[in-house]
Amino acid sequence: MQVEEWLGQDNQLGMDIWKNKYQNNGESFDQWLDRISAGNDQIRELIAQKKFLFGGRILSNRGLENMGRKVSLSNCYVVNPPEDNIESIFDCAKKLARTYSYGGGCGVDISGLAPHGARINNAAKETSGAVSFMELFSLVTELIGQNGRRGALMISIDCSHPDVEEFVDLKTDLNKVTKANISVRIDQEFMEAVKENKTYRLHYTREATGQVIEREVNARDLFHHIAEVNWDYAEPGALFWDRVKSWTLLANTPEFSFAGVNPCAEEPLPAGGSCLLGSLNLSGFVKHPFTPQASFDFESFKKAVTVAVGALNEVLEEGLPLHPLPEQQESVTRWRQIGLGIMGLADMLIKLGLVYGEQEALELCDQIGFIMADTAIAASAMLAKEQGAYPGYDMEQVMSTPYFQANTSEATVELVKKYGLRNSQLLTIAPTGTLSTMLGISGGIEPVYANYYERKTESLHGTDVYYRVYTRIVEQYMREFHVEDDRDLPEFFTTAMSLDYHQRIDMQSVWQNHVDASISSTVNVPNHFTVEETESLYLYAYEKGLKGVTIFRDGCQRTGVLSTETAPKPPVAGDGLKRGEIVLVTDDVVGKKRKLVTGCGSLHCIALFDPHTGALLETYLSKGSTGGCNNFMIGLSRMISISARGGIDIDTIIDQLNSTGSCPSYTVRRATQKDTSKGSCCPMAVGNALRDMYNEVQQELAARKAADPGGRKIPKPKAVTRPKDRMVCPECGEPLVFEGGCNICKNCGWSKCF
Repeated sequence: MQVEEWLGQDNQLGMDIWKNKYQNNGESFDQWLDRISAGNDQIRELIAQKKFLFGGRILSNRGLENMGRKVSLSNCYVVNPPEDNIESIFDCAKKLARTYSYGGGCGVDISGLAPHGARINNAAKETSGAVSFMELFSLVTELIGQNGRRGALMISIDCSHPDVEEFVDLKTDLNKVTKANISVRIDQEFMEAVKENKTYRLHYTREATGQVIEREVNARDLFHHIAEVNWDYAEPGALFWDRVKSWTLLANTPEFSFAGVNPCAEEPLPAGGSCLLGSLNLSGFVKHPFTPQASFDFESFKKAVTVAVGALNEVLEEGLPLHPLPEQQESVTRWRQIGLGIMGLADMLIKLGLVYGEQEALELCDQIGFIMADTAIAASAMLAKEQGAYPGYDMEQVMSTPYFQANTSEATVELVKKYGLRNSQLLTIAPTGTLSTMLGISGGIEPVYANYYERKTESLHGTDVYYRVYTRIVEQYMREFHVEDDRDLPEFFTTAMSLDYHQRIDMQSVWQNHVDASISSTVNVPNHFTVEETESLYLYAYEKGLKGVTIFRDGCQRTGVLSTETAPKPPVAGDGLKRGEIVLVTDDVVGKKRKLVTGCGSLHCIALFDPHTGALLETYLSKGSTGGCNNFMIGLSRMISISARGGIDIDTIIDQLNSTGSCPSYTVRRATQKDTSKGSCCPMAVGNALRDMYNEVQQELAARKAADPGGRKIPKPKAVTRPKDRMVCPECGEPLVFEGGCNICKNCGWSKCF
């Protein structure tokens, strides 16, 4: 089989993703199938049928350890939470660095660190607080990577910690902790105090000194503030921690405890735990799609679940010696967590003619979810028959858990009684952003984000032409049923923005009832969504039994406007020039200047703009007395200038500057002296300065036009004001979509999961 046959001749994006992310050293598609299936013909066939895919680390790395590569087959880890001493804090940073170097993301909980102002027995006399060390962990995440894959980090804190308010507010400064997601672990006591408008006690006892730090807060006020910051910055996320602990096969195991969650929050894990992922494509199990006879193939699905559980256990065995740290090897050996999940849910519902979130769809998903859980538990029991139960297994403890009792048939109960379980954790629903984009299906349990996306191409006359690229399932339906206009699509083509958020939570709730780990999923809400509605959503998610919830409001400050609408095009120099012609810069330009502080000193940036349109024309860079290489700065400024004068818009130039990565000296200085300009290297700082100066020029032009609306008409393009920066792909410059905890480019397949 060829990859073109597997993904479809017209799926160039999928083929590019496969070649760039998963193909190793020019191997053929059949060689790749052989490598990742490792002799398991059943799993090889499921992958060939596009009914199952391992997680990205497995697709990329399986078998490469035989070539001398230091790789992990697990996507994410939770490291030991740092204890309240400086040695443990820096040990934690060291463990993060080692794990990132193998390609794994990490979660770390800082609830054990003393709050700001606690007494300490050293020269400082009092601690700077738990939150102050988040910059250290973020810095490590930024510096360490493998094969272009940057680390991913989740930092969490308990809602009872005295520093929780500082934690919530930290990322309202967009220059702080830029390489980590943050979540608050919210307990039942707090949520009940919120509902009853009561006070809640923040408290911490420092073991080294015996000092008790505590104070009372109004629970509803703190809850409102968490919602308010999330509304404006898309963080922090909410982890309903009592639900996390109670809805699992290990809920009644005293010696087990969860230490945190992975970066996308779908895997609560113990200290040293890791998540090993794989996902079944639900849309691949629909028989007779788009017809009245359409149905879900439950028998094939059950067989696939059994095969997938076995295959993930095979990978777990192979991966045991590949974990970066001994504590990770020990934890995985004792508890043997795997994470089988789903993707393509929205596509499945469309093929069946069901509306996402409505009762019939929820009932079907409830049925599929129970069968998936029951079959996975039975498959793990049969593996235990052959290979033994996981070392931490206790039959009474497992079988008495509410999760086990709600998700097993009588036959499965008998199997577990007889043989035990091979795994302590079985199911999770990960984002599947890149995997689902490669296959051309919806990710995880997400609804279709949009029926189409805007793309642009440049015509022969140098003007941008915008056209619609339809989501693959939409395109397939429109072609098959000769639909010319997407407005004529049936009602079951719902999208993330058109759903009532209650329907979105209802769907996640149904699946959470059958998933023993958790679910990475994003509730997308429109820009006009209010803080009060955000509060209501949190409360509804809590009442529906979710383990966590992520809310993303279109246009929030953290990542700008992410939508399917086309943003106004910024002005360019020499609009209408022939190819190869360069704008001549006259003397009537508008000049702006910025002094930048970088990793190795200072840098001066001067930018010249068209006085009529505000288009960037030229840039001059020079180092200060202690700056970097002046010749490099001169060369960079000349290339920026020639690009601008050749008709390339400022957004494209800044996107390229922002794609240059991080500089160690820059990030170290930012962490230690905290005086660097926005960015993580000199070119990125220049790009941010150009953006700032460009916006300033546009505001001045708008003010001038407002003061003199009947002024002289200038034969130049009209100024266009960008209301907010759109977050764009660093590879191709197209807008990103935030779904399932990931930023995803629907144009080239780039993704970044948090």
